[in-house]
Order: sequence, then structure tokens, then C-alpha cells
Amino acid sequence: MPEPAHSAQRLTTLDARPPCLATIEAVVAGERTDVTCRGEFDIGAQALQSELYAVLDRSATGVDLDLGGVGFCDCGGLNLLLDLRREALAQGKTVTVQAYSPAVGRLLDLTGARELFVTEDSGNSDAPAAEHAPVPDERSQAVEVDQELRLEVDQLRRAMRTRPTIDVARGIVMATFGLSAEDAWTVLVTASQNTNTKLHHLAQDLVGAVHGAQVPEELRQQMAVAVAKVRDAGPESQSPLPRPAV
Repeated sequence: MPEPAHSAQRLTTLDARPPCLATIEAVVAGERTDVTCRGEFDIGAQALQSELYAVLDRSATGVDLDLGGVGFCDCGGLNLLLDLRREALAQGKTVTVQAYSPAVGRLLDLTGARELFVTEDSGNSDAPAAEHAPVPDERSQAVEVDQELRLEVDQLRRAMRTRPTIDVARGIVMATFGLSAEDAWTVLVTASQNTNTKLHHLAQDLVGAVHGAQVPEELRQQMAVAVAKVRDAGPESQSPLPRPAV
């Protein structure tokens, strides 16, 4: 039976923490647990950490995430996923992503974290194919685990290092063009892709412009195109009450 979903928590006048606008639903599937996530994975989603850890603790071999219902994900959400994966490795378990929304897919691509959540087609130990799968020797396993941990540490450090600049840049876009947090994020990601520029490098350019630095002409053009595209999508794509950048 599905476990109760985590209720979204709204800010109160006495609670300065960011609101949690995400939910999860866990269903045990043999030795693994399927976890369906919905809503917005930002810094407020850190409220889900203890619940995700509890789901991981109760699973035998790990959890499989369905992120198809996550409409927004930033570095705060990515850190939540990376923390869960690190905890799973410490327990000798795995965390995989079985499905993800375009917003999550873009973030995984931009940060290079996609390979950390490779989908496992044979997650069920009862599958016939798993019985005949070749078993690597202990030396190969040790090398792979070491490389994987090194890669994860690098990704965590990059996300922690670049997050403040990216969030400041999103705030600049919100204030300059009167966009919601979600639409400002879309503008940044679109401009990043169209100029073939890493998101944190693009953010540095925008933050630098506040202090008088010159923004590259190509970036100026692509930002204008991205803003126009978001506005042309109509008011239904924008939040009536913009959420502050985190």
C-alpha cells in the first residue's frame, strides 16, 4: 500500500523556513522501493530529507525515483538527491532515477550529474537476466566505487560553489523582467543552452553586469529571445505570486 504523501508546508508568520512545495509517495516493490515525487524541488524540499532517509532505511537494496511530476528543480533539489544517493552508498544500496521531467533532465545535464542516477533495467533481483549477469572481480568493484565517489564529491562541490551566483542571477532576471521564479529559471536555462555556456558562467556574467561589467552581445540577444518566449507562452505559465529565489 502507498505510504502517506508528505504534505506541503506553507510559511507562517513565525516560520522563516522556505515552504516545502513537494510531496513523495513510496511503494515497496520487492527488495526495492518505488518513490514518486511531485511538486517543486528547491531548498524547501530539504524538509523531505528525513522522510526519504526513512524510506531508504526500510528498503533492502535501495530506491527507484520517479521525478516525472517534478515541475521545478534547482540546486537545492539537486543537493537533496545527491544527499540521498550518498546515504544509500554508505548503506551499500543504490538510488536510481526511472523517470524525470524536462526541468529535472535539464538540471542533471547542466551539472553533469545524470550519470550518478543511471537507470537500472534489472533493479528487481528476481529478474531472469540478473541470474546470469557477470559478476566483476573485487578489484574492479573497488575501482568503480572509488571513481564513483570521487565524481559525486566533485558534483557536490560544484553545486555548492555555484548555487549562490545562480540564485542571485535568477533574482536579477525576476526583478529586471518581472518574471516568476520558475520563468526566470527557464530563461536562464534556455539562454545557457542557446549560447552553449555553462549555467554558472552565464550567471557570473549577469551578476557582473550589476557591477558595471559588459554582458556579451550573444548573451544579451539570447536572454531577450528567452524572455520573449516565456511571455508569449501566456499568463497561465507564470505564477501569480512569484516565489523568491533561493
